[in-house]
Amino acid sequence: MWTFYRTISFDLKPVCCIYSYFTMKMYSYFHDSGWPHNGHEGLFMQRAKHHRIINCLAAILAGLKLLNAKYNKGGNAVTKSLYWADSYIDKVRSAKDALKDIRPGQRVFIGSSCGEPQHLVKSLAEISGRFTDLEIVRLLCLEHTPITLIANRTHSQQFNIRSFYLGSAKNRSLSRNSRFITPINLSQIPQLFKSRMLPINVALIQVSPPDDFGWMSLGVSVDITKAAAEAADIVIAQVNPCMPRVLGRSFIHVNSVNYIVEHEEPLLVKQEMPNIETANIIAKHMSRLINDGSTLQTTLGATTQATLLCLSDKNDLGIHTQYISDGIMRLVSMGVITNMKKGFNEGKIIASSAVGSSILYEFMDDNPAIEFHPSDYVNDPRIISRHNAMTSINTAMEIDLTGQVAVDALPYNNFSGVNGMLDFIRGSAMAPGGKSILMLTSTRENGTLSRIVPFLDNTAVVVPRGDVQFVVTEYGAVNLFGKSIQERALALISIAHPDFRDDLFERAKELDFIDIGRKFKESIRGVYPLRLEEVVNIKGVSVILRPARPMDERFIQEHYYNMDRADVISRFFHEKTSFVHDQIDTTFEIDYVNDLAIVAAVGEMGFEKIIAVGEYLLNPVLNMAEVAFSVSKEWQGTGIARTLQDKLAEAALENGIKGLIAYTSPMNKGMIQLFNKLPYKVSKAYEEDMLIMSCLFSEPAEKHKPEPAGK
Repeated sequence: MWTFYRTISFDLKPVCCIYSYFTMKMYSYFHDSGWPHNGHEGLFMQRAKHHRIINCLAAILAGLKLLNAKYNKGGNAVTKSLYWADSYIDKVRSAKDALKDIRPGQRVFIGSSCGEPQHLVKSLAEISGRFTDLEIVRLLCLEHTPITLIANRTHSQQFNIRSFYLGSAKNRSLSRNSRFITPINLSQIPQLFKSRMLPINVALIQVSPPDDFGWMSLGVSVDITKAAAEAADIVIAQVNPCMPRVLGRSFIHVNSVNYIVEHEEPLLVKQEMPNIETANIIAKHMSRLINDGSTLQTTLGATTQATLLCLSDKNDLGIHTQYISDGIMRLVSMGVITNMKKGFNEGKIIASSAVGSSILYEFMDDNPAIEFHPSDYVNDPRIISRHNAMTSINTAMEIDLTGQVAVDALPYNNFSGVNGMLDFIRGSAMAPGGKSILMLTSTRENGTLSRIVPFLDNTAVVVPRGDVQFVVTEYGAVNLFGKSIQERALALISIAHPDFRDDLFERAKELDFIDIGRKFKESIRGVYPLRLEEVVNIKGVSVILRPARPMDERFIQEHYYNMDRADVISRFFHEKTSFVHDQIDTTFEIDYVNDLAIVAAVGEMGFEKIIAVGEYLLNPVLNMAEVAFSVSKEWQGTGIARTLQDKLAEAALENGIKGLIAYTSPMNKGMIQLFNKLPYKVSKAYEEDMLIMSCLFSEPAEKHKPEPAGK
């Protein structure tokens, strides 16, 4: 046998050793055949078995290689092979042996998020006493090994931490370690490594087993890890069969790695988000801002998860995001996400990381519809802006009445998502039809404090007020883009928790954010009734019917100023050329119960044109609501007024109001016909030159009985 081996090796010395040949063939056979296969085992378990078998075979062949060298004397033995499998075996070490090359005073990068090489990090922590002034570079994350604890305990004499984090670092757990934080946009970090402005001496990464050509995937964490590995002097890779092989620019070759530590362990996973009612309400408000065919970036968190669930009725959504999650996987399986209308990278989910369950990681493995790229590509605002209707969806911690935003990783959120927020907000703003959405619950500390505050004091601003567009709480959605400070303040007060609105209103006046002449009204505590919103198609145009909001003041004024003289007289019973705030405030400063206005509008939220207004005002003595309507000339005769009237009647009935009443001129045939279309018995009375029509919800109109046949 050995003689045969020596002969074959001698004859093939110009090419490569028999070791390389057999390793390649055996690896290829076991990898491609799927042997041994067990239908009850997961993909990763099967891969783990394959990897162990291949390692055994490789060990045997490595012995053959040594024998080859021993028996082929006189220069006949092949001393070096360019095939990656030779290199792989030579580089295999235990974790402790691989870490021996790390020297005091060096800078060590640790792979990010769920791609953290846990075994290597634990081993590094165990030998921390060997080091002085070792700088640990990483994205800020929840630690599973107490690296920061070691740094604090030794006053940074063993480990010093450099955590990339763009958040406000206001909460206690972050603020006490704020000295370790390096604020930077995620898109800029790779260049920091590549340029050697921040040289990386050692990179600790986690990868999938190599493919037939020696390429290993960084799997669930490409982000800044790829740049760190490419720029590092020494790369130590933990090869983990549990790591999915994710396509895209996610690969590093065996020949580019210095040491390989084979260690199988489950990847870090993120638990299923809890079902939080406020998150579900926010999601319903927010989902109405997303159109079919939009490209989405989503952060992590309970609110985002609820939002993804609320998008099940959308079509042809695309994904270009920092993270993919289980929610995205579900929408793909439902056919909601197709990526076919992105306008760029069509047909592909583009991301740089994944945080989720083991099912998500299996879904990603060798999936040609998913590509991971480094953060300097995924988070580049210029790349982001190339997508159709690019919509960034992020979670905020606090916002002041001018629109300045503070952001931190919150429960059920993720630290790294904060780092890429500004990249996506600015990239979305540059995209055709793009928009950015910030979500936050209205309160914190069990409802004792408002997240909407008069002004951010002693808090780092993450999103400048000039970059903020849509803001959503469980009390509604507003668009701050292009709005004045007064408009912003009134808009944000309207979506704050009702218990804090009066104080916010008074503080806004003290800060000169609102005209001092504005008076506080009880209606400011009204809760926006989302259920009354409806989108209809009229004359081929999408028209939204919705309750009026305080920030509609200017749009309602423009509606009245553009009405014909005759229509103004019909609506107000006299000629009117002025529609100042104090004269029409009952149209938009409403509590949605005793007084309600529903508008019909076209255009983007925040820049809509109001084409019709229907409103009721309760007479508490009679418990009857007086109704009035106005419709722009070009939209008259389209049925808008009847739809508004039906919605007002529905709302009044729900609010316990007895019926409706209308005052009009006997010559106003349009109003008379409109009121008579109500499904209730209509009573008429005259008072001087005024016609009074009324109906009770308890008295339905008599149905017309068909005449008997033959008459």
